[in-house]
Amino acid sequence: MSTIRIDESARLIGQIRLGDGAYIAQGSILRSIEDSITIDNTSWVLENSVLIGTPSHPLKVGQKTVFGHKCIAIGAEIGNLCEIGNGVIMLPGSKIGDMCIFGEGTIIPEGAVIPDGSVVVGRPGRIIRRVTEDDKAMIKRMRSNDISLSDYRENIFEEEGDGENMGKLYTYNSKLPEVAASAYLYSSAEITGDVIIGENTVIGSGVRIIGNSHGPVRIGNNVQILENTVLHLLPDNELIINDNVTIGPGCIVHGTTIGAGSVIESGAIICDYSSLGKNTLVKSGSLVKQRSEFGDNVILEGFPAKEIGEVEGILDRPEWVVRAK
Repeated sequence: MSTIRIDESARLIGQIRLGDGAYIAQGSILRSIEDSITIDNTSWVLENSVLIGTPSHPLKVGQKTVFGHKCIAIGAEIGNLCEIGNGVIMLPGSKIGDMCIFGEGTIIPEGAVIPDGSVVVGRPGRIIRRVTEDDKAMIKRMRSNDISLSDYRENIFEEEGDGENMGKLYTYNSKLPEVAASAYLYSSAEITGDVIIGENTVIGSGVRIIGNSHGPVRIGNNVQILENTVLHLLPDNELIINDNVTIGPGCIVHGTTIGAGSVIESGAIICDYSSLGKNTLVKSGSLVKQRSEFGDNVILEGFPAKEIGEVEGILDRPEWVVRAK
């Protein structure tokens, strides 16, 4: 008999393969594009994490690996017995060996290869040492003193359909959010107050859009705001997201203006009173400081974000966006 646990507020989207003993905690979201997520026996995904697989970069997780709170993993391959700290981001094409330890907030870049038994910290992550006998004892202790591996026993979960416009809308100060008829809200999205959402826009699972301060939130057409992203703003400000913008997953966006066609990658933070031009690329885990202003066609990266290059041509949407319904 399977011992899989999936908490009520967790969401599994698409076809997902879970081994016996897997645990998906509250607020965590797994989204599999074309059967692209496999998690082996007794691995845990803790609260508010987001895991995404894509056809060219499937997400594969070994046995007895634990993701901490608010982790993001997109198209990575992760070995057995890994200990992944809170807020870690793993990007497409990265390959992680067995029994690795990741410090909180670490970012693993696209295509990075981390060998077995590595301790990794930093943004971007760097190997600072090999695991010690004390580290191995900690890993064993955190797994009830049992680090043995077993034969994979597969359980397949298939999305049954999330319905259209199922997200929750809340009135604040007599203002109810206005959502275009063609917009798609996943069932666990919540939107409050002075918010207007345009045509063909997607609001992903676990997104919170909070228009309960003095300024408005205006979201254009064909925008994607993805899993567990939070939109908010300070009083006497406004949050304007123009057409064809992609945000998320796991971002925090406060009162700012984001130009048309921009891409804000996973785990980025955009602070109040800032401004991003058209066709801007903000790299994963970057922080755009308050009152920062950037022009069109720039690439931003860092904590705080700085210009590191220029976008050539029109940005394509990443492979991890929500496919058309």
